[in-house]
Amino acid sequence: MSCDCPYYAHPTAVVESEAIGDGTKIWHFAHVRRDSRIGKNCNIGKSVYIDIGAEIGDNVKIQNFVSVYRGVCIEDDVFIGPSATFTNDLFPRAFVWDEEHVVPTRICRGASIGANATLVCGITVGEYALIGAGSVVAESVPPYALVIGNPAKQRGWVCRCGKRLEKMAGKDSDANKAFYKCTACGKEIEIQEG
Repeated sequence: MSCDCPYYAHPTAVVESEAIGDGTKIWHFAHVRRDSRIGKNCNIGKSVYIDIGAEIGDNVKIQNFVSVYRGVCIEDDVFIGPSATFTNDLFPRAFVWDEEHVVPTRICRGASIGANATLVCGITVGEYALIGAGSVVAESVPPYALVIGNPAKQRGWVCRCGKRLEKMAGKDSDANKAFYKCTACGKEIEIQEG
């Protein structure tokens, strides 16, 4: 489809929404439904499906074959790996469905979702958290947390730059706080445990 739009849509993409930000690129066979919102400078990969009412912030990268269903809100600067799937109904039945079944999910600023991860609806993934490839996430994830597996469990913390944080030995902290350091960028972070 060709248009004089401030965004690019590949000719094979189906774009029904009018709320798409400047500089966004929508690639082969993607389908963007009406009443969805996509921010500025996003990259929507091949065969991505964005449902009615889904919200996507600025600078979001959604890799190929991702499904973003109604009720999902993705904040700015989020990365979503290939074939990740979001759900929106905790009790799905083909013969019973209405708007009341939609359970919201929020992916906060800067979070990264690995390839083939599945996110069960009703959770929040905190800022800059990292979800490992293939994980099945059924519970909310704290900011900066690293979660892996099926079911996904927290296995550590990550820096804003995306690298794993190492616990600092010998640094004063009280019983509920610990200090971590990023070996890549050198940033030190105090984390409230629990």
